[in-house]
Amino acid sequence: MQLQVYTDATAFDTLRAEWNALLHASLADTLFQTWEWQTTWWRYLGVGDLRILAARDDAGHLVGLAPLFKTPMGRQLTLVGCVDVSDYLDLIVHRDYADAVYPLFVQALTDREEWVEWSLCNVPAASPTLERVPPLAQAAGWQVEDVHEDVCPVIPLPTDWEVYLATLNKHQRHEVRRKLRRLHDEAQFDYRVIRDGPDLDTAVAHFFHLHRLSHHDKARFMDERMETFFRAIITTLSQAGYLELALLYIEQQPAAAMLNFRYGDRLLVYNSGYDPAYRPHLSSGIVLLSLCIQDAIARGVRSFDFLQGDEEYKYRFGAVDTRLRRMTVKRV
Repeated sequence: MQLQVYTDATAFDTLRAEWNALLHASLADTLFQTWEWQTTWWRYLGVGDLRILAARDDAGHLVGLAPLFKTPMGRQLTLVGCVDVSDYLDLIVHRDYADAVYPLFVQALTDREEWVEWSLCNVPAASPTLERVPPLAQAAGWQVEDVHEDVCPVIPLPTDWEVYLATLNKHQRHEVRRKLRRLHDEAQFDYRVIRDGPDLDTAVAHFFHLHRLSHHDKARFMDERMETFFRAIITTLSQAGYLELALLYIEQQPAAAMLNFRYGDRLLVYNSGYDPAYRPHLSSGIVLLSLCIQDAIARGVRSFDFLQGDEEYKYRFGAVDTRLRRMTVKRV
């Protein structure tokens, strides 16, 4: 096995042709670890000094990536994308090379004196990283902490809308049907999913407007820096074929928006917004969510992933928690 350590952003260009192929063969394949996401996050939100570890087999094939950076304050390493706005993160390890790559990474990280801890955030609880790293790090004399970080509620989708509705409790099933029927009966509406093309710029503008209208916390979150990142990631993921920006127009006026990403057989609900003052009795946000689930089922999506956060409405729609962990490895 060979180990390369990259210390500047040219690493992303160097590794571009191999990055996603490794990810798809890895033990932790998520949108937030794609080359497109990681590169864009680093360009617009990254601070500190990159330390990207790349493991290669004897033939030179890329079999492991540890996209890390050294934080500006203190002597700490953390994953590129951590913590803001990247819901799932992990080391990227080829499923056939785990026995070789994990020890190589841990040895490289524990041998160096330039940091005193490294932290892996937003790691899915089922990740083998959480099992393989601790004994290796402890054997090298480091201390390991593994704590609960957050949840990502997920709806396992059946192949039929009526079958899905039957999984909800009686009251919620009635409410979904009633709200959809009211919209059909009382208003002219248009449900659109924008992936690319000439309508994208207008759709993005409507998303930002509705996002800020929906709650003062969202308006505060979407400052100039974050909007710049969102615009860049929307463009990048549109070009890569992952974007699904869903909008509900009522009487030709934008009423609700959901910024979604399609990754494999999973639909990721990344952010949303609605106009609480415009015809509120039509429940535009809930209706749009219902239409998105209905549309996802019709297109063969198997998982409807609400991503991080335990907001109550997610569970009303049948979501069940998947858990995220944070592992911190400290020098004793």
